[in-house]
Amino acid sequence: MPQDFVIKLGGSITHPDGINVDFLKDFYNLITQEIANDKRFVIVSGGGALCRKFNKAARHITEVSDEDIDWLGIHATRLNAHLLRTIFAKEANPTLFKKRGRIEEFGGYRIIIGGGWEPGHSSDFVGVQIAADFKIPQTIIMGKPEYVYDRDNQEFDDAKPFLRLKWEEYLKLIPNEWSPAASTPVDPIAAKLAQKEGIRVIVAGRDLANLKNIIEGKEFKGTTIL
Repeated sequence: MPQDFVIKLGGSITHPDGINVDFLKDFYNLITQEIANDKRFVIVSGGGALCRKFNKAARHITEVSDEDIDWLGIHATRLNAHLLRTIFAKEANPTLFKKRGRIEEFGGYRIIIGGGWEPGHSSDFVGVQIAADFKIPQTIIMGKPEYVYDRDNQEFDDAKPFLRLKWEEYLKLIPNEWSPAASTPVDPIAAKLAQKEGIRVIVAGRDLANLKNIIEGKEFKGTTIL
């Protein structure tokens, strides 16, 4: 039986300022090696700098609703997802997974590529919902930070990383409601869904050797929330 994974690939890695070609090349090599070892992947793209640039431009010009900001972000995730689908053209389902139920199984493909679905959450939620629908027990979130911390590790040098958390503990660390401007390791809507569906999430940073360890069941760096 193939072993299945959901990876939320943060835009902060794939499109931090421009397209991170070196990372994507290494990511392609890793994933194609793993599918040769009977692994299958759903890869969900984030928006990254592309999302931020469009949001900032709109807000500089006029007052913009949160829903419209979300839609700009969704289309940014979809453009990044189309790039991934193009890179994995030989291995991936040619249909972009941009709506729940649009793809219901792997079929003859080893890779499925997804982007944002609808306003009201980030693509973290997409990764968790796909895991629940496909009966995959966990979602791997790559991006920043490498761990969940007890406070903002960019602001506080003494921020404490967690290796394991329960969902109720994690939810106390973040805002309760979704906001397009919020930045959390797992967005609150995705976190509540994961808690409800019993999905484990690994917050794993951006190192591909670390991702390989997760995929292969070895010791890794990151925070497991369950």
